[in-house]
Amino acid sequence: MKKIWSKLLACAVSGIVALSSAGCGTSQVSSNESNKPAAEAASGEQKEAASGEKVTLNVWHLWTTDSDANAKSFMKVFEQYKAEHPNVEVVIDASENEAYKTKLKTAMAANEGPDVFFSWGAGFAQPFVDAGQVLPIEEYLTDDQKANLIESQRTNLTYDGKLYGLPFVSWVGILYCNQEVFEQNGVKVPDTYEEFLAAVETFSSKGIVPLTVGAKDGWPLMFFQNILALRQAGADGSNAALDKAASFNQPEFVQSAQMLTDLVKAKAFDDAALALTYDEAKMAFLSGEVPMTYMGSWLAGEIQDENLSTVKGKVVAKNFPSIAGTKGNKDEFLGGAIDCFMVNNNTKHKKEAAEFAAYMAEHMARESFLLGAGLPAWKVDTTGETIDPLVQQMVELANNSTGFVLAWDTKLSGEAAEKHKTLVQEVFAGTKTPQQFVDEMDAANK
Repeated sequence: MKKIWSKLLACAVSGIVALSSAGCGTSQVSSNESNKPAAEAASGEQKEAASGEKVTLNVWHLWTTDSDANAKSFMKVFEQYKAEHPNVEVVIDASENEAYKTKLKTAMAANEGPDVFFSWGAGFAQPFVDAGQVLPIEEYLTDDQKANLIESQRTNLTYDGKLYGLPFVSWVGILYCNQEVFEQNGVKVPDTYEEFLAAVETFSSKGIVPLTVGAKDGWPLMFFQNILALRQAGADGSNAALDKAASFNQPEFVQSAQMLTDLVKAKAFDDAALALTYDEAKMAFLSGEVPMTYMGSWLAGEIQDENLSTVKGKVVAKNFPSIAGTKGNKDEFLGGAIDCFMVNNNTKHKKEAAEFAAYMAEHMARESFLLGAGLPAWKVDTTGETIDPLVQQMVELANNSTGFVLAWDTKLSGEAAEKHKTLVQEVFAGTKTPQQFVDEMDAANK
């Protein structure tokens, strides 16, 4: 898998962003039948829209913090949409990440899902697609939209050859380092795992918590085990286990859990990390209190928001350090194109719902990129725009990428995804051994 975002930075600055993420995951399989053609879907209930009558769409998403770059992007594009579609009333419902996952799964299981909803593709959405609850969306796209949606960004949203979701950005896992704090303490920003451990030791010895993580929410903590597994087993090895083509009971995955345990023992994290949410933990970094955090590219927008952060202009983006003698390498990333909008197959307004999802996804690709939330999944025009330096760093890192692995809780499906987050928390707390971790991961993923 060669350069996932080849020459993205140069293209973004000159006007057109082109991505190639061939390594972002494997196509999922679904037995769901094809939906009715767009022309037929537009009949019946759709006639009210054609007559100019009001159509109401219920839309769910997970951006509850106004400072979030994707929240800003969504609201800007949403205001544009409302101005251009006066006959469509959109009712927005937002819930925090973990609560959102539970709420959406519960609603879909009861066939009470919204018309349009934010989702993750791959394993997370697999049950919805298999149950026939998601609308195959490509036939509702215009020719221009089909051309602008980057082909490789469809991978994790394609099931049995049909496109069920529309991505807006690809994310990458980033080790954010407050360079000012590193320099003040005579610590090198790490490129290797040995340098990373040396930084942890030095900061900890000076009474500075080296890394912040909202372990209470599960998924931020999971990122650490996921990236350690990627460094140990490589992208191919990690994806093989996640796709059930190989066992988790391998030395590389045992070692990933052991390394997390070792980091806890080395005082790499706040002693109260298991009581901290993602929002609480990130503020320790944004306030300059903690020098490092490992998080998705979406955090860049908040880092550079001077109304929220005191570290604007002080942070450098690094890929997670390389580990000598392992199957992985420093140019493989946790991340991929998976955040998307999907349309409920049971909506009374398929055409309007699909058009809303397409409008939001296409326009958010540009706005979210400019705000530092991720790399665009659509071809976007950034002529005349200034690309933030922190975003430029992330693009340059991604240009050299040789492979991607999705966050495990979105790659895995159903119970296995939730079990995984719990197991990582238990390893972190010292109540499960690394060997128990892989044994129970194997059992959960069968």
